[in-house]
Amino acid sequence: MPSDQGFLDHISDMLVTIREEGLWKRERAITGAQGTWIEAEGRRMLNLCANNYLGLADDPRLIRAATAAMESHGYGLASVRFICGTQDLHRQLEIRLADYLGQEDAILFAACFDANGAVFEPLLGPEDAVISDSLNHASIIDGIRLSKARRYRFANGDPAALEAELLVARKDGARHILIATDGVFSMDGTFAPLAEIRALADRYDAWLMVDDCHATGFVGPEGRGTPARAGIRADIVTGTLGKALGGALGGYVAGPQGLVDLLRQRARPYLFSNALPPAVTGAGLAALDIVEAADDLRGQLEANAIYWRNGLESLGFHLLPGSHPIVPLMLGDAVLAQRMAAGLALRDVHVAGFFFPVVPKGQARIRTQMNARLTRGDLDFALDAFAAVGRELGVI
Repeated sequence: MPSDQGFLDHISDMLVTIREEGLWKRERAITGAQGTWIEAEGRRMLNLCANNYLGLADDPRLIRAATAAMESHGYGLASVRFICGTQDLHRQLEIRLADYLGQEDAILFAACFDANGAVFEPLLGPEDAVISDSLNHASIIDGIRLSKARRYRFANGDPAALEAELLVARKDGARHILIATDGVFSMDGTFAPLAEIRALADRYDAWLMVDDCHATGFVGPEGRGTPARAGIRADIVTGTLGKALGGALGGYVAGPQGLVDLLRQRARPYLFSNALPPAVTGAGLAALDIVEAADDLRGQLEANAIYWRNGLESLGFHLLPGSHPIVPLMLGDAVLAQRMAAGLALRDVHVAGFFFPVVPKGQARIRTQMNARLTRGDLDFALDAFAAVGRELGVI
């Protein structure tokens, strides 16, 4: 046991406070595969809270590809790539990702959190500036903190506010400027105005970085993401294999060759983390083949999102406006969000309450997410459950 009992008491007090404020996060144990329907805690439940947008997490084609990669390439490399060697599957996946995203090259990371944590420090020094959207993902915020660049922040999705910060950065004498934004803001399901941001980046000679985790594979032509949707090119794109591209793990940075080469030499999460296992790289290659030709799945996903949003609104729930498969149901109070999630679980619908610190205090919500494998019967089953619990709790 640690000798400093006072420190343990301090930790215990913090945990008590989290519980008393209704902010305790509980993890539900799933037995079996992730999917549209899951087995959890002895119940068969409809899953409305996974990032499994195209329903590929339990796709037999990906399972076969992962199995074949393990049989041919083993379980793992047991080290980092520059020490133990990089497998052909790693380079095949990086080249395939770069081609899919319209970039010169790509570099793989253990997760997109690591990718975003890696990209700023090697590129930017004290003479440079990074301008970040106020609702950017925590990984972008943490990555910016690791760099020595000057930091500027603009109001979410506001081109005028961005231009004001660009003017300040230029006035302050910034050598290089990097604008960083999510392509989709994951708590709200809203899109960044990338066409306007790109135009400003060009006007002020700045680079544009887009985190496309909640878009790659299902947004834009052939699922190529929010830059393709907006008809622009981002200078740097970060993303994940852990959502629409199979749902396992793994992240990447895609961009100009020199940038990727520099990250291989200097990015700490790359240099000090194990290489992605063969199962993930093999399945990632198969997932890209699937999603590039998956217009049918993307069409069904869009139809499901429209039907679900219209159904919740007709019941009287307060939703954030949007068209993304993320559909947040706003409740305000953290305890209420948890009570609603618990009530829905009793009706065999799996959702999660989102509250501080994941979202600001007073903006607690149930974030529902659509996937392409949901049927109309599944959605009607869920709408009935939401209606019943919403009336029980006085939400509608």
